[in-house]
Order: sequence, then C-alpha cells, then structure tokens
Amino acid sequence: MSIFLYDVLREVLVFGKVIFGEIANFAAYAFAPAILVTPLGALSIIFSAVLAHFILEEKLHIFGILGCVLCVVGSTSIVLHAPQEKDIESVKEVWNLATEPGFIVYASIVLVLVLILIFRFVPRYGSTHMIVYVGICSLMGSLTVMSVKALAIALKLTFLGTNQFIYFQTWFFTVVVILCCLLQVNYLNKALDTFNTAVISPVYYVMFTTLTILASMIMFKDWDTQNGSQIVTELCGFVTILSGTFLLHKTKDMGNEESKHSSTSLASQAKN
Repeated sequence: MSIFLYDVLREVLVFGKVIFGEIANFAAYAFAPAILVTPLGALSIIFSAVLAHFILEEKLHIFGILGCVLCVVGSTSIVLHAPQEKDIESVKEVWNLATEPGFIVYASIVLVLVLILIFRFVPRYGSTHMIVYVGICSLMGSLTVMSVKALAIALKLTFLGTNQFIYFQTWFFTVVVILCCLLQVNYLNKALDTFNTAVISPVYYVMFTTLTILASMIMFKDWDTQNGSQIVTELCGFVTILSGTFLLHKTKDMGNEESKHSSTSLASQAKN
C-alpha cells in the first residue's frame, strides 16, 4: 500500500511540476523577449538531471556535471546581454508586427515546408529519418511561440484593466496556439515512439530554439537596439548552452553504467 501511495504521489508531483513549469513559461513570454526565454529552457534539463540524481538515485557523471555548468554559463551570458522587452500597449501592435512583410514571408515559408514534410516526406522517410518529425515540430514551434507571446501579452494587458479579448486578433492568436500545439504534440509523440529520446531531445531543442530566435528576430526585431558585441555574446551563450545540452544527453547513462559495473565487480569479488 505504501509503495502504491509513493508511486501515486510521485506521478502527481511530476504532473504538477509539468503544469507549473508550462504556466511559468507561458507567463515569461509576457514580460521578456522570446530570444531570452526560449534558450533558458535548457535550465529545465539541469533541474531534471539534479532531481534524478538525488531522488531517483541516477548517478550524475562528471561529464553530466560539466554539461550543467556549461548550460548555466551560457544562460548567464544570455541573461546579461539580452535585449529589453518592448512596451506593447495593445494586441493590435503585435498584430501589426505579425503582418509586416518580413514575418509574413517567414510564416509562409514555414507553412509550405511543413506541408511538404507532412504529405511528401512523412509517408516515405518518417520512420527512418528523425529530422522529418523534428523538423515539423521545430518549424511549427517557432510560430507557436510567437502566438503564445501575443496571447500572453493580451492576458497581461487584460489583467491590468485593458480588455484585449474584444479584438479578433486575440482570438486569432488563440486559435493558432491551439492548432500549432496539437500538431507539435502529435508529431513529437511519433518521433519519441520511433527514435531514441536521448537523440531526439537535444536535436529538437537545437532546431526549435534556433528557429524561434530567428522568428523573434524577424517579428519583434529584438536585435535592432543592440550592438555587434552584444549579439555575438548572446550567440556564444547560445552555443555554450547547446554544448552543455548535448553533453548532458550524451553522457546521462554513463553514471548508471559505472555504478552497475562497480556493483557487479564487487559481487564477483565477494563470490571469489
């Protein structure tokens, strides 16, 4: 009975952590640029690794620790040099940014690529090339984040007393968020069912974050107010996070393998 309660409690805690994390992530887009919020998603990998080390007794290898350090260093670099959030007073301002020629061209290219991947490449190569599923999720993810940011801004302004749900633009962004999320979840689940999670996670993180930064740069023009050294520093921080993420995923089982090997060696010595 106690084991059953423990398992139920653990599931509830995991589920609660996921919900709280997504709510916090959603709220962050209302107050900070996407170019700052999205790369910091790597910090969740660190917390997962640390919690797994202490709670699930999954040993964190020395390279895993180095990966955590790289993620922290890269995140700190991005936070210190991130652009300031623009003051937006209405969801109509976000709509005006989204309907500028540059972002319309980007969104059109994304939709065309997604349709090509879904109808031409998924039936042929979906089960053998993970880049097909991950590409769909990453491309749609960049549009999802832009819509989520617009919806988060609308909710923030509404809570502050200026109702944004009287505008059709708010509902349009809401529909886009729902449709994009459903599409992402569908193909991400297919990718995870077909390929190794240890490979999917870092590749998806890299593609999703890169495309989101590109979309944010086009739509919100985040880098217009920054000089070259700030932009280069942010890019270096991003590359550092990518390095730490790959290192964490690549070596996450090394600690467990070593502990199993040592316990097997001790058992064999005891028999002798």
